[in-house]
Amino acid sequence: MRYLSRFFKDTVKYYEYVKVATKANLKTEVAGSYLSWLWWILDPMLFMLIYTFVCVIVFDRPQEYLAAFIFIGLSSWDFFNHVIQISVNLVQKNSGVISKVYVPKFVLIYIEMGIWGFKMLISFSLVAITMFLYRIHITHRILYVIPAFVVLLMFTFGCATLLLHFGVYIQDLTNVIRAVLRLVFYMSGVFYSIDKTPEPFRTILMNFNPLALVMDSLRRCMLYAEKPRLFLLGVWFAIGLLLAIIG
Repeated sequence: MRYLSRFFKDTVKYYEYVKVATKANLKTEVAGSYLSWLWWILDPMLFMLIYTFVCVIVFDRPQEYLAAFIFIGLSSWDFFNHVIQISVNLVQKNSGVISKVYVPKFVLIYIEMGIWGFKMLISFSLVAITMFLYRIHITHRILYVIPAFVVLLMFTFGCATLLLHFGVYIQDLTNVIRAVLRLVFYMSGVFYSIDKTPEPFRTILMNFNPLALVMDSLRRCMLYAEKPRLFLLGVWFAIGLLLAIIG
């Protein structure tokens, strides 16, 4: 309990630092760019067009509301993927700061989650536009995006806290994580529906891959007005919380 109490106190104490650092990093990222922040819109849009081409033309696998379907998958995946990859080298990247001033290491993860969380929100604004163009009927079940996002944030934070520490001692961890994430990407249903995969792979992927579960949950409540698998979301929230406590 002492560690949890300190965690919450440090979260409140360094809130302003996280906010300022997040804004500074976002401004630095687009400094000197002709299109500036428009890249945050163009980047997911271009990837969406590429995967749409792959699904429809190459694999001949059309999907209802395809643009919105892929946008949801890409947006949630990009957030998780970038935060996890960055977290491995986060201590070395900020060694100049943490060697001079005490900063709780998890605060560095907050900053990266703030940066990529902001970009994810921009991507989901494009999802909203595509939903409007598809004339998708919005129901009260759209509110289930909240538990889905909470699980995504918690699991990402839990994994990042562990990788933050191991990355200091294992030099090759970056390459290992990159390979693992590439595998997880293809197993998460970013550009295809896991519900259409044969058993037992469908059950295995949905039960043991939290990214696949989050994407499926977001698509269910946003596109099809369906209730997501709340029990599984609760299980993965608890796992993410446990990882965060250990980290």
